Amino acid sequence: MYRYDEFDHAFVHGRVEQFRDQVQRRLSGELAEDAFKPLRLMNGVYLQLHAYMLRVAIPYGTLNAKQMRMLAHIARKYDRGYGHFTTRQNIQYNWPRLADTPDILAELSSVEMHALQTSGNCIRNVTADHFAGAAADEVADPRPYAEILRQWSSVHPEFSFLPRKFKIAVTGAERDRAAIQVHDIGLHLKKNEKGEIGFAVYVGGGQGRTPMIAKKINDFLPEADLLSYTTAIMRVYNLHGRRDNKYKARIKILVHETGAEELTRQIEAEFAELKNSELKLPDNDIAAITAYFALPDLKQRPEGWESVARWKKADPEFARWVDQNVQPHKHPDHGMVTVSLKPIGGIPGDASDAQMDIVADIAEEYAFDEIRISHEQNIILPHVALADLEPVYRALQGAGLATANAGLITDIIACPGLDYCALANARSIPLSQEISNRFGSAERQAEIGELKIKISGCINACGHHHVGHIGLLGVEKKGAELYQITLGGSGDENSSIGEIIGRGFEPEKVTDAVETIVDTYLGLRLSKDETFLEAYRRVGQQPFKEALYPAAAAAA
Repeated sequence: MYRYDEFDHAFVHGRVEQFRDQVQRRLSGELAEDAFKPLRLMNGVYLQLHAYMLRVAIPYGTLNAKQMRMLAHIARKYDRGYGHFTTRQNIQYNWPRLADTPDILAELSSVEMHALQTSGNCIRNVTADHFAGAAADEVADPRPYAEILRQWSSVHPEFSFLPRKFKIAVTGAERDRAAIQVHDIGLHLKKNEKGEIGFAVYVGGGQGRTPMIAKKINDFLPEADLLSYTTAIMRVYNLHGRRDNKYKARIKILVHETGAEELTRQIEAEFAELKNSELKLPDNDIAAITAYFALPDLKQRPEGWESVARWKKADPEFARWVDQNVQPHKHPDHGMVTVSLKPIGGIPGDASDAQMDIVADIAEEYAFDEIRISHEQNIILPHVALADLEPVYRALQGAGLATANAGLITDIIACPGLDYCALANARSIPLSQEISNRFGSAERQAEIGELKIKISGCINACGHHHVGHIGLLGVEKKGAELYQITLGGSGDENSSIGEIIGRGFEPEKVTDAVETIVDTYLGLRLSKDETFLEAYRRVGQQPFKEALYPAAAAAA
C-alpha cells in the first residue's frame, strides 16, 4: 500500500492545525455556523440529526493493521465504541464532540490517514475493487491508478469547488466489483492486442434523485494519458455543470442534456490541448507507485487443500463459511476472505472497537498485514493461505464476525437512515434488521441463493437502492414513513437501474412484501442455478406486481 513521504506528512499536519484553529474560533463564537460549515465539510465533519459525524477516508479501501487499530482506538476514546463502514469504502463516526475532532485528525495523521475530501463539492475518495491485487480474474491491480488519481485530486486548486460532489471508481477485472457504471467517472482497466494497459472510460453514471447508467466515451485510453484525459473531463464539467440548481448539478445531468456524443467531442478537444503536457504520466512514475502495491511473498502451501477438505467435513458451519465467504485467489494456495459485517439481526456496516482490533490481529498474523473495505460494507482479508482458514475462522467466530452470508439475502447494504441522518425521510437500520431476521436461517438463504438487497433512507441513495436486485427507498408521505420497492437493479458489469414496482409499503408491511417477492422468484425460476436477477430479467416485473398487488391485478 502507499506510504506517506515527507511532503504528505507535512501537508496533512498543516491541515490538521489549520482546522484546529477553525474549530476553536467556532467554539468561541468568532465563527458563525454558516461560515464554519464549508470549513468543516472540507475536513469530513458533518452535522447530523443528533450530533456531529466524522467521515474518515480509506483510499480505495486499503489499510493495514496499525491503521485499523487506530480506527478502533478512535471509536473507543472519542465515540461510543463503534464505527460504520460505508459504501464509499470509508468509515464514519456518529458521535464525536466537535471539540475533539482536531485531536482525532491528529491521531489519524500519525498512521497516515485523514478526512480530506470525504465531503464537499470536490473529488471524493477514489474507490476500487475490494479484491484488487488478489483476484484470480484480474487484468491488473487498479489501486496504483487510484493512488495516482488520489494524489492528483487532493486539494486540486482547479477542482476543489465543483458544481457538485464527484466520484471516481476503478476496476481491474472483467467482473465489475466497483460499480463503475454508477459513478461520475468509471475506469475499467484492460489490455489491448499488444498487451498494453489502458482504460475504458465511462462518464455520467450516478444514483440519487435521477439515477443513470454511465456512457462509455473511450474504449481504450492509454495509461500515460490517465490524468490528462481525466482533467479534460473535469474541465468540461466544471465549465458547464449547473451551479444554479443542486439537483441538476451532477455530471450525469450534463451528459443527459448535452448528449454523450457532443460532450465527448468537447472532452476530446480539451484532451488534445493537454495530451502532451506535464500531465502525461512517465513510465518510471507509474512503476514507482505500482511498486508500493506489489503482491506479498506468498509461499507454496499445497497442504491447505487437504486441510480445508478435512475441516469442512468435520464442521458444516465452517464449510458454509468457506463456500460463501472465501473466493479464489490468483495464487492457488490462498483465498480472499470476506469478513461479514452483517450478523443476522445486526446493523449493516457497523464494527465495534473490539472487532476492529481482532481483525487487525488476524491481518497481522495470517493476511500479510493487508485489509480492505468493500463498497458492500464488509471487510476483506485479501491474502489468506488455505492452510490458515480454520484458525482465521475460529478467531472471527469468537468476535461475532463469521456470518456465512456474503452475497446472500442478509448481506444487506443500508445507509444510517433516520436514526442518524438529517436528510433521511425513513429508517433503514430497523428495516434491514427485520429482513435479516426473517431470512436468517442458513437453509433459507441457501435456497434463495445470490440476492442483493439495498436500502436507502432518502432519495440521495447512500444505500445504493437503485442498483439492488431488490431496492428499498424510504420516503415521507403525510408525515409517515413509506417504502418504495424497485426490482432488477445491478451495479456490476451489466449495470441496470431498478424498476419501481408499484405503490409504497408501510414499515410494518415491507418485510412481508420482500418475502412475497422472494417466494414469487422461487416459484418461477427455471432451476436452482437461476439467480433472482436472471429470473427477473427473463420474466419482467409483471409476476411480481401481480403477487404484491393481487387486488389491482384482479380488477385489471
